[in-house]
Amino acid sequence: MKIAVLVKHVPDTYGERQLDPATRRADRTAGDQVIDEISERAVEVALAHKDHEKSTEVVAVTMGPAQATDALRKSLAMGADRAIHIVDDALTGADLMVTATVLSAALRPERFDLVIAGNESTDGRGGVLPALLAEMLGLPLLSALRTVRLTDTEVSGARVTDAASTEVRAQLPAIISITEQLPDARFAGLRGIMAAKRKPMAKVGTADLGLEPPSSRTAVTSATALPRRTGGPRVEDDGTAAQQLADFLADRHLI
Repeated sequence: MKIAVLVKHVPDTYGERQLDPATRRADRTAGDQVIDEISERAVEVALAHKDHEKSTEVVAVTMGPAQATDALRKSLAMGADRAIHIVDDALTGADLMVTATVLSAALRPERFDLVIAGNESTDGRGGVLPALLAEMLGLPLLSALRTVRLTDTEVSGARVTDAASTEVRAQLPAIISITEQLPDARFAGLRGIMAAKRKPMAKVGTADLGLEPPSSRTAVTSATALPRRTGGPRVEDDGTAAQQLADFLADRHLI
């Protein structure tokens, strides 16, 4: 079996993220950049199957700037077999449609049995990329899975929505997206880190994929920083604290 895992290099989830006021895009020079946590879980799903089916090939795929190589190296250190890095200055600021178009062009000739993605990235939270890829590649999509079961011919699992949990299945080849309810990723030890340096990583641009430099159909026209938080009113107990608290809550229609 041949499995592709879509990974993304993002600003550290636990750090302070900012917009570049000039480009109105995420400032990727401020703070640490890491592999997205949901991407790590997606890699883990593929590697868990590889643990039982040794012939499985796991390929990490990303589209991003040069430093996105770090996300691929982490995937390789965890146990992925090889990586594909789509890197091209023409893709700077690509929107979801452009991203899906380019990724589908890279995935199509590989003829993967399964493509695994996170349900949404922590920096963009668009949540529609797996569906766009499924449409462009003509493949079934099982989205928002909290469990994944995989055989030689079929993928299935529990899909969670606000209304219900549903058991879904599809014949391979297929695309799935997973949620954070899947297991944490395995630790990439020193042996894996050293082995990752010897694993193949292909770097391709739009010309290699037979694409003209695409233009995004959407753009952010303005961005305004949130005002800094200010301290709230302070209540000192001088014998009237209870009344002050009651008045505060009543003024805000909380009682």
